[in-house]
Amino acid sequence: MSYSVKYEDIGLKDYKETWDYQEKIFQKLVDKKKNSGEIVSRSEKPENGTLIFVEHPHVYTLGKSGSEINLLLDYIQLQAKDAAFYRIDRGGDITYHGPGQIVGYPIFDLEIIGVSLKEYIHLLEEAVILSLGEFGIRSERLDGATGVWLDVEKKDKTRKICAIGVRASRYITMHGFAFNVNTNLDYFNYINPCGFTDKGVTSLEKEKGDKQDFASVKDIVRKNLQKVFDLDLVY
Repeated sequence: MSYSVKYEDIGLKDYKETWDYQEKIFQKLVDKKKNSGEIVSRSEKPENGTLIFVEHPHVYTLGKSGSEINLLLDYIQLQAKDAAFYRIDRGGDITYHGPGQIVGYPIFDLEIIGVSLKEYIHLLEEAVILSLGEFGIRSERLDGATGVWLDVEKKDKTRKICAIGVRASRYITMHGFAFNVNTNLDYFNYINPCGFTDKGVTSLEKEKGDKQDFASVKDIVRKNLQKVFDLDLVY
């Protein structure tokens, strides 16, 4: 039986406002599990999830294991770049979000889906890998790092196209992935992306050579998330 999930595309939205929104949904599901004290199944709890798609104004976020050394701007320089900065409660180091980037926040119950946290991250990566394949782009995973990468076998050319950082409590997830579509890659020059100093960053636009139809790319990514997680999306 498919996992029934509410799908919300909330457009361009402030990072903190969206973080608070997903935290509210996340905490509600965690509290329900605490109160019930039982593992639910797909059939017993068919609508226990939300998938949010969003774009953010320029913002840098630093995961709980990250170092502020990897942010190469001070507060005044951040303001000059019209960018915000937040230290947050997901895994991973520093990353950038901005216009032209598909940010996905799956708030899923992994016990219902029947996967571990490691398998969940693997499936997020798989959905993006499948999506890139529809554009004729071969992408893959990189040992020792999350996300989706290009040219992994060419160390001097390895570049990331999708970052992943998640948080989970009682197998409920939040945060998620950031897929560069028409992203202004200049903003990555002001950080060591995900803590790496020897890896590049790319976008679908850069790889294909022209600006992409953002709505169409979102449709493809949503379809592949639906496929790999066997989701029944409720609009």
